[in-house]
Amino acid sequence: MNRIVDEAEWLAAHSDQLGREKALTRELDRLAAERRRLPWMRVERDYRFTGPAGETDLEGLFEGRSQLIVYHHMLKPNDPAPCAGCSMVGDHVPHLAHLNARDVTLAFIARAPSPEIEAYKRRMGWSMPFYQ
Repeated sequence: MNRIVDEAEWLAAHSDQLGREKALTRELDRLAAERRRLPWMRVERDYRFTGPAGETDLEGLFEGRSQLIVYHHMLKPNDPAPCAGCSMVGDHVPHLAHLNARDVTLAFIARAPSPEIEAYKRRMGWSMPFYQ
């Protein structure tokens, strides 16, 4: 059980904790900046995806933007109980205009066939691009 202390002791403990949290945040920011500077690798494999507009390749998923976020939804073929965690993520996808305005495309991908994906999207009320 935590100790009960007066305001001065709490403020001192809180200040110490906040200092360590800020140092950790600065370190994580530094590490993220290093990650963004990593070299790129050319993708040679011919990935193919099927969506509501038909077949496309990896470049097509970008929809002409320079950045792509791919979310692998664990929706399997004939899935009687789609992944609750993946579905929660889908429920919290913001209006894509916010990402698109920053030159980012979001695409969901699953192993289920396109008709099952489209049925699940309708059931869930989703509008994000979703490919097999």
